[in-house]
Amino acid sequence: MDLNGEILSVKSFKEISRAEIIYHIINFGKTVLISTDVYPPPKMAKKLATTLNAKLHHPSRDMSVGSKIELVESFLGEKSSLERSKVVSSELVPQDAHQRDALAAAIRTYKSYEKKLEQIETRCLEVNMSPEDIDLIKRMVIGGTAVSSAIRMVQEMDEETDNIENVEELATDELESSIDSEAVLKLKNRIKAQNNQISNLKSRNESLEDRIKDYEIEVTKLQEKIDKLHYEYTQDVLLNKELAAKLSLIKKLQDKYNEEKALRMELEENLDSLRNIQSIKPTENAIPVKIIETFTRDGIMAACEYWKIKRGDVILLESSEGGGSQTAALLIKMGVKAVLIRDKISHHALEEFEKNMVPLLQADNMELKMIDQFAIVNALKLEKEIQRWKEEVESKRIKENSEEILKAFDEYRARRKRSN
Repeated sequence: MDLNGEILSVKSFKEISRAEIIYHIINFGKTVLISTDVYPPPKMAKKLATTLNAKLHHPSRDMSVGSKIELVESFLGEKSSLERSKVVSSELVPQDAHQRDALAAAIRTYKSYEKKLEQIETRCLEVNMSPEDIDLIKRMVIGGTAVSSAIRMVQEMDEETDNIENVEELATDELESSIDSEAVLKLKNRIKAQNNQISNLKSRNESLEDRIKDYEIEVTKLQEKIDKLHYEYTQDVLLNKELAAKLSLIKKLQDKYNEEKALRMELEENLDSLRNIQSIKPTENAIPVKIIETFTRDGIMAACEYWKIKRGDVILLESSEGGGSQTAALLIKMGVKAVLIRDKISHHALEEFEKNMVPLLQADNMELKMIDQFAIVNALKLEKEIQRWKEEVESKRIKENSEEILKAFDEYRARRKRSN
């Protein structure tokens, strides 16, 4: 579309390069505006505007399909441009939705500049400016120059051109009247040579302009090649990232597999230990001993889950640290037969075991025999040590009771003495 609102071409392409698009556009003249129907404008539109040194015009939000249809139909003065396109195939009438959208974007841009362009044309006609000058002023105003400044600059350019032509004519007349015909002929020949030189320069200028267009197309092709290489590089980066993510996932799965494998091996060992301890039933000679690693609530719970501790079992505490009356109460509640210890147990735990008559025996005196993850103890030795422990606890209680009786008797005698 030109600056007078005349449609120059409505076309759409499939798989066309940016260079071919530029070549198609510059065939119609200098590009002033590039229009889009969406926001934000596509990268292709931005690159075209930059390459053609044109201004990019776009809506503040995407144009709706209804508004584009209404805008095109109103501009063409037809009830339906699509109906007409079915009958008349023309580059001036949109043949599909893509062409309609492109034309709608161009019309919208022209409408936004229409009043300003009409004002420019009115002011230029008032001072008798040529159509070429009017188009130049329109381009200057769209580029950002004020209307008055643009008119003044074009007028000054025209005046300079007229002055040069007047000077040439005046010089020619004066020379013809003041010098002889031979000198006039020489000057005419000189002017003719200069005119030829000017013509050659114009031709060269046109040739240079064509070369500039070719260079612009070449630059566009190179830019497309750069874009393609950048895309390929981006794809490689994405591929490397995806590969790194998959390798990381494989490592995590491998680590999880190793953890599951270690757990499976541990469970198999536990199962073997359970089978072994289940195969050794309490006899007159040997009794299995189930081991608790730490004398804490967590340690007791873990051992219960591992060994399935039940009433009547004999327990070995590998470490008595951290245990008190509450942890002792857990074992007492389970109904264990005896608790073997390797080190010194807390006073509170000791009192709890003695109060509930659960034997607390030193493991070093029991001649334990370790088998895999559990131990066995001689049944006779165990019963002997249990009996000895009970006798010591009973003797200790009798002694404490005697001391309490003596203490009460002494207190009674003291009160009688004070009363006398």
